[in-house]
Amino acid sequence: MNTQPTATTAAIGAGAKPAQRRPMIRLHDLALLPALLILIVIGAFISPAFLTQGNVNTILTSSAALALVVLAESLIIITGKFDLSLESTAGFAPAIGALLVLPIANNGFGIELPTFVGILIVIGVGALIGLINGILVVRFTLNAFIVTLAMLIILRGMLVGATSGRTLFDLPDAFYALMIITFLGLPLAVWLAALAFIVAGIVLRYHRLGRALYAIGGNPEAARAAGIRVERITTGVYILAGMLAAVGGLVITGYVGAISANQGNGMIFTVFAAAVIGGISLDGGRGTMFGALTGVLLLGVVQNLLTLAQVPSFWIQAIYGAIILGALMIARMASGKAQT
Repeated sequence: MNTQPTATTAAIGAGAKPAQRRPMIRLHDLALLPALLILIVIGAFISPAFLTQGNVNTILTSSAALALVVLAESLIIITGKFDLSLESTAGFAPAIGALLVLPIANNGFGIELPTFVGILIVIGVGALIGLINGILVVRFTLNAFIVTLAMLIILRGMLVGATSGRTLFDLPDAFYALMIITFLGLPLAVWLAALAFIVAGIVLRYHRLGRALYAIGGNPEAARAAGIRVERITTGVYILAGMLAAVGGLVITGYVGAISANQGNGMIFTVFAAAVIGGISLDGGRGTMFGALTGVLLLGVVQNLLTLAQVPSFWIQAIYGAIILGALMIARMASGKAQT
């Protein structure tokens, strides 16, 4: 773990001054903007449809779910931990809510709870998964990689078992609401993701809770000595991340129009790619929401370009992997410190 932020923890304990607060936007984050501009220029040459309003809306809409899960993962990574199970949460939580609402004729459990209760259960399941992860990782000090990998596998198996491998169709409109309700031509999911990033950015920049997250990720022992409730805050971040992933799952459901037995599978690779590209340090204690958001947009534009260029989908994952390695190499050269 990075051990730099001793000054940060001291600042928290003494009431940090504005000059000591971390910048909302760093120079590293702005470095992605030229890359985005280059991709936009390339896209204009590849297809005349790239710069149309419809295609821009498509990029933003298709990136909304990823943005929410990247936000969740970024907050966890900043505290010095991580969560591989977020992709399974994005599939499992909406499925459980839907199964409790749908009748047996539509492959549900037949309980037929009111729709609004089902939506609350979706968010509640996400929170519960986050709580379990938090307790195992924080309270029992188990390895975050092993715990969340195990949770990913458990949830994936439970999702297939609960749905019997079938895809859930004919869901109540509320499960599609984040995509079918629009404002200024964009789905509600896009505005929700933007609002979530703005709120998170403000909290990390101005609120002592945000500065506590950086301090925990930088040096948990120093943060604990400064009076920060490390275990409680870290567990709370896991819970929040689970809820964000569950909402991200609802966005996927609205985008696809159904819940499949493999919803979310493989998403975590793209999530980590966006976070790392956006400057979220895997060492913990460093990164901004602006950087994470630009990472999401960069990958969204890349995927759209590859689709317009009719590149086979299996090459997209290979390209994402290359992007992650490239981002790690750039971060290593820029910081002069090894990634651990």
